[in-house]
Amino acid sequence: MSLVGSGRYNRRMSNALSERLLSWYRHNARDLPWRRTRDPYAIWVAEVMLQQTRVETVLPYYQRWMDRFPGPKALAEADSDELMSAWEGLGYYRRARLLQRAAKRILTDHNGNVPRNLDDLRSLPGVGKYTAAAVGAIAFDENVVALDGNLRRVLARLIDLDLDPRSPEGEARLMACATSLLPTGQASAFNQALMDLGATICLPRSPACGACPIVNHCQAFASGTQLDRPIRKRRAPLPFVRRVCAIFERGGAVLIRLRPEGGLLGGMWEFPGMDLSDGQDLEEGLRHGLKEALGLNVEISRPLGVYRQSYTHYHVAAHAFHCDWDESETSALECAPIRWVDITQLEDSPMGKIDRSIANDLNEARTLG
Repeated sequence: MSLVGSGRYNRRMSNALSERLLSWYRHNARDLPWRRTRDPYAIWVAEVMLQQTRVETVLPYYQRWMDRFPGPKALAEADSDELMSAWEGLGYYRRARLLQRAAKRILTDHNGNVPRNLDDLRSLPGVGKYTAAAVGAIAFDENVVALDGNLRRVLARLIDLDLDPRSPEGEARLMACATSLLPTGQASAFNQALMDLGATICLPRSPACGACPIVNHCQAFASGTQLDRPIRKRRAPLPFVRRVCAIFERGGAVLIRLRPEGGLLGGMWEFPGMDLSDGQDLEEGLRHGLKEALGLNVEISRPLGVYRQSYTHYHVAAHAFHCDWDESETSALECAPIRWVDITQLEDSPMGKIDRSIANDLNEARTLG
């Protein structure tokens, strides 16, 4: 039998499906630290960390974060380096800044308590429709559905959705389906059951349909289209960016500078560098960029290495060079947000992946050297 008939949902079938799903979840729920509490702050932190990041990656970060910032007050009062060091390696660094801004708002506007009301949650910096729904459902059992990637995939297969699930019509159909299945007062278990089903059984490329507790209700399985759902929008190839970085050394210390807040890797420390235009020579581009950025005339002594990183919207190849400068221009390097740091102390300065790799290579070379 079809779950959907003439645009209306069969309540008896919906109840049976939800009961089977929740029964499966009671016996198979993943044991995750943020599931051992109903603290909305802890759940909110986990949901932000989990955006575009695997659970296995998040686990150690989450525990360290909660140890250092156990509540909104501790997070609001953290200094920049402490905040970004705790987030280093998770990527999408603006999320950490927005978490702190939201924590400050919670102190001033909500007496230090994460609000329950969905509109109040949505008003916090960085809290969008999904995060507000997830915190509302999981922490407070508000009768809402948090439509993430796992839920989209499960539901798209459940109703054999022949539309892009992120299109307005596709999302509306998925939300209508999920809302019809949602048992009143059990939003926490229901949302997390669908999340677990998508993460462990209803996998993107190899769904384990034989182990699925609701396979008898799945229209895509019945039609043999489960591997074709959800419909995926074809992505354009990501552009490629070349970057050059300068390594300045002085008495065992190296020069790093603070990236401006608001942009990519905002609030993180980096080795001075710049992106190159198409066809621009590496060394020429580095000399010209350092002259503009720091007012220095530099000589490039030798390459250190090439470091690669892929971001959501582009790939980067960063070429790092050891550089020398005219000692008479040293005063140009003594301005904020620039500082000299002993190579062995670079781990105390939060950095993105490329700059951390450069720092590790410098430290290793010094150790061996």
